[in-house]
Amino acid sequence: MVTYAAGVDEVFRALADPTRRSLLDELFREDGQTLGALEARFDITRFGVMKHLKVLEEAGLVVTKRRGREKLHFLNPVPIRLVHDRWVSKYAEPWAAGLSGLKQRLEQTMEPNTMEPKTMEKVFEIYIRTTPERLWEAITDPEIRAKYNFGAGIHSDWTPGSQFRMNAGPNGEYLLGEGENLEIDPPRRLVQTMVALFSDEAKAEGTSRITWEIEPIGDSCRLTLTHDQMREGANSQLYGGWPMILSGLKTWLETGELLTTPGSLMYT
Repeated sequence: MVTYAAGVDEVFRALADPTRRSLLDELFREDGQTLGALEARFDITRFGVMKHLKVLEEAGLVVTKRRGREKLHFLNPVPIRLVHDRWVSKYAEPWAAGLSGLKQRLEQTMEPNTMEPKTMEKVFEIYIRTTPERLWEAITDPEIRAKYNFGAGIHSDWTPGSQFRMNAGPNGEYLLGEGENLEIDPPRRLVQTMVALFSDEAKAEGTSRITWEIEPIGDSCRLTLTHDQMREGANSQLYGGWPMILSGLKTWLETGELLTTPGSLMYT
């Protein structure tokens, strides 16, 4: 049985309100906004926006992160992905169409008075009933990783500064990504750079950074995945698969079963 950090009822209740759906649309349009930025886009009080954001956070649809004095709000599509996997036929639609919260590709924008491109950050959060050690193993073991990561295992000696490669296919003939392990602190934190190689469009985006953070919560773990150092408007192929990957990770750890969505079977 797959568990939910928030009950399914909380997710549906959060999505039932049009203002809360509009807040998610705003974060879909521009992720990582402050309360002040969101408040300016709605004809309700600051307190009203805060109440709606609290409901969305309790449902797991919004994740917050501190940046200095600012508190940034990020759209977290993972609960929608979990509801989709539970209630929608796994073969009812193409995997790309089943992913909620994806942005369309935007034109590259520049910071005022500079030639430096703006960067983009995506934050995903999920609760999994498992131990930190078992979760760490599922992230770093090539055979387990392939079970939920589109058939791609990950290969490394897991030392700081070491390289990793993600290969799929019966003989590992598909190289889907590679990078460097910047920080390794089992079973709590893993920071990696990555170049995605599964398509020309993703490869053209260059190097980005992925941070896995594991925090034990009772009999479960909170896994926060941050994908950043991407250019603003980066191709959604680069980050769009994370909700399905994390949903598959949770399903396998809690039930031992594999997701059978088309995306999950892509390279198997």
